[in-house]
Amino acid sequence: MRICIIAEGSYPYVTGGVSSWIQTLVSCMPEHEFILYAIGAHEKTRGKFKYKLPPNLIEVKEIFLDSYLSETGEPGKDYRLNPLQKRAIKSLLDSGTTDWDLLFSLFRSRKMDSVSNFIMSRDLFDIIHELCVERYSQIPFTELFWSVRAMLLPLFWLLSNPVPEADLYHSVSTGYAGVVAGYGKYLNKRPYLLTEHGIYTREREEEIIKSDWIKGYFKDLWIRYFYSLSQCAYSSTDGVISLFNKNKEIQTEIGCDDEKIKIIPNGVDPEGFANLPQKSQEEEAYINIGAVVRVVPIKDIKTMIQSFAIVKRTVTQARFYIFGPFEEDLEYYEECLQLLESLGTKDIYFTGAVNIKDYIGRMDILVLSSISEGQPLALLEGMASGKPFVSTNVGSCSELLNGVNDGIGPAGIIVPVMHYVEMAEAIIQLAENPDMCKEMGANGELRVREIYTRERFIEQYKQIYESMGFLQWQELASN
Repeated sequence: MRICIIAEGSYPYVTGGVSSWIQTLVSCMPEHEFILYAIGAHEKTRGKFKYKLPPNLIEVKEIFLDSYLSETGEPGKDYRLNPLQKRAIKSLLDSGTTDWDLLFSLFRSRKMDSVSNFIMSRDLFDIIHELCVERYSQIPFTELFWSVRAMLLPLFWLLSNPVPEADLYHSVSTGYAGVVAGYGKYLNKRPYLLTEHGIYTREREEEIIKSDWIKGYFKDLWIRYFYSLSQCAYSSTDGVISLFNKNKEIQTEIGCDDEKIKIIPNGVDPEGFANLPQKSQEEEAYINIGAVVRVVPIKDIKTMIQSFAIVKRTVTQARFYIFGPFEEDLEYYEECLQLLESLGTKDIYFTGAVNIKDYIGRMDILVLSSISEGQPLALLEGMASGKPFVSTNVGSCSELLNGVNDGIGPAGIIVPVMHYVEMAEAIIQLAENPDMCKEMGANGELRVREIYTRERFIEQYKQIYESMGFLQWQELASN
């Protein structure tokens, strides 16, 4: 079977998390061929892969959302859109039910000659003007016009590009990736599987609310837009994989058919985290605290730093290591360094990207401070290494550390998001109780071995792919 994986803002340009998950999935299924449709933000990252691609990943199609800047357009063109076509575009912006098949057919037609022409067309001008009159009459039209253009350009650019032919389309989020997968299904009449690691719409909503580049009166517009994109994925997919029950409940709440959803948790190879290098004799004098994390705002590194500043006052022998790349958001990295300098805290180290297996065994305590997660592999890998965690209460972290009626004790301590004082208190509690650390570490290792193994995760996906292949055969036979 030839499977097209559609990923947005992750593999193969960014390490960890979803990217590691994709690398594992493809590598463990040599019987299938994979095509990667990679959606990136900036053309400058073309070809800059952070992974050695598996041999069964036979093609990478790179699409960058800023590529439309190279196009020139003709202002004021009239595409003579009919009322239904105009309504389909307007519904992306006003909480209506979008006819995605109609949108797909529009961009597949010869009528759509250029994204730049269309974005400057009389038709789109009229649609935005109508929206302004109905919803934003107190706001200058030019502000709304440029906001909507910025919003729709990436979507229209994606729809103007062909989708590779495949036997199955598999997106690892909703959003733009989900739209592309739905478009692939529409064009090639093949099944579509969605795996949602976090809840894409909720993550975008949080980012928009906190943003300072979107004016307050347009934030609801952007939020509705991203919910519209997710509805495309939920309505067109043939199956949805959720990582844990809480996410399934949220997916159902925001419009996904409950009967489509199946829960398959992530998994790691426990044997790969056995017998890791441990603390040297010199290091025994220290309490090593570590975080396996990308240095980006959603991981809330600043809370981590502030908590360690408190820890250091009590546990003077503590050292903190942040294992992960910082190049993705250099501005945020610099802000973290400035915070560290202002606090005057010593013994905190940014290592950059490393092989975590060389370091994680030397840690006494691991920390996760994210403000949003799905089912973090970093947490599972740390548990597999026998290390206790202090984690924010996001995604499935509480479920992973405390279990769900599995008869296994806690593998760490859960704290509220952005509460650096409570995080510090939890770290201090573990640092001063080595027996508790040992017990929680053993609980985490046991839970991974019994529930969250890579073997179980891969086997369930093999079954899903097989059933999707049968669905395709049925559709072909009926035609």
